[in-house]
Amino acid sequence: MFSTRNSIVAIAWALLGIPTSVVADNWPAWRGPSGQGFCTEKNVPLKWSASENVHWKIPLADQGNSTPIIWGDKIFMTQANKGGTVRSLLCLARADGKILWQNDVMYEAKERNWNPSWYCNASPTTDGERVIVSFGSAGVYCYDFEGKEKWKRTDLGAWEHAFGNSASPVLYEDTVIQWCGPNEGKGRNFLLAVNKKTGETVWQHDEKEGSWATPLITKIDGKDQMLLGLGPNLKSYDPKTGKEIWYCAGLQSYVYPSALVGNGVAVGMSGYGKSSIAVKLGGTGDITKDRLWMHPKPANQRVGSGMIVGEHAYIIDDNGAPRCYELTTGKNLWEEEDKLKAGTWGSMIHAEDRFYILMKNGDTVVLAAKPKFEILSINPLDKGASSNSSLAVSDGEIYIRTFKNLWCIKAKK
Repeated sequence: MFSTRNSIVAIAWALLGIPTSVVADNWPAWRGPSGQGFCTEKNVPLKWSASENVHWKIPLADQGNSTPIIWGDKIFMTQANKGGTVRSLLCLARADGKILWQNDVMYEAKERNWNPSWYCNASPTTDGERVIVSFGSAGVYCYDFEGKEKWKRTDLGAWEHAFGNSASPVLYEDTVIQWCGPNEGKGRNFLLAVNKKTGETVWQHDEKEGSWATPLITKIDGKDQMLLGLGPNLKSYDPKTGKEIWYCAGLQSYVYPSALVGNGVAVGMSGYGKSSIAVKLGGTGDITKDRLWMHPKPANQRVGSGMIVGEHAYIIDDNGAPRCYELTTGKNLWEEEDKLKAGTWGSMIHAEDRFYILMKNGDTVVLAAKPKFEILSINPLDKGASSNSSLAVSDGEIYIRTFKNLWCIKAKK
């Protein structure tokens, strides 16, 4: 099992087939190479503003809550027009943000959503040859780096929920794994693995409950496992077959954050004022007896995903309340801390012993990654900036996606 956060990162990189020499320069998926937000780079900016340490800034035609990904000299990101009738994958030049190509997918059917501009919440993923993107009910698409469509899956049905959908595709060996849902009513909630070169189905696994979380692939006891929170359980699957390995009860409905793994413990968190749990890893079937703690009634919503660093789990609630839980007991060491200036839907990034969190007002709050609460910097952008996205970090550059702009932040040498 994992003993340090570095083990988590190293194993995840190997799992994704990404050489360590490449990792420092690329951010190939939501939450980076590890799927848990870890960045090993040593030149990440600590402070910036709308005029300080801005490498470039470009306007965006449409909104989106997804996160950019970076590979080599290219950036990939999604956006959708109001109403979601046009859902797009953009390829931009890393040097200056210039749009190199844009592929639009038309979807005329009406799809429920909380906000008419939030139809691209899933982030793309890439292996350096192909880019895979989920457009929700419009399907899953694969393109090469020149923008040529390689395959598409538009036979997956509508993913209908009043709060939309957000799960990003995940690359595993020669497959792409997509959580298809959530669905209210008659629709299916299911995990799907397809061949990354052809899009052909490798396996499917149906579930009764829905979720907005992106699956996390990691190693437990030396074996590949895939974790996904689905009220009422945190579950593990074999990513090669889709077969369930274990489950731990205690989650509730509205699971937005992805699972966390570290130091032989998995943490699952529900949103919408629901529960969070931690369970000691190892075993098969029902491992609820190994649950370390459960918080049945947290006070606030959780959307973004947290992190496990050392012996603690960290997360920022929707309303900006910071949390630091002892991993084995669940004791909240930050319970008395004041809320941050603004709320957040963003997921945490860890770099240089710091946590970086993009807030709803466009500020990025930087905290010390330790049990003692300490704000290291608060970095604002333009007045009136808004965002529900998360940060991406590559080769010392921070990419910030707001509703109106994409920013590249880079420290001056």
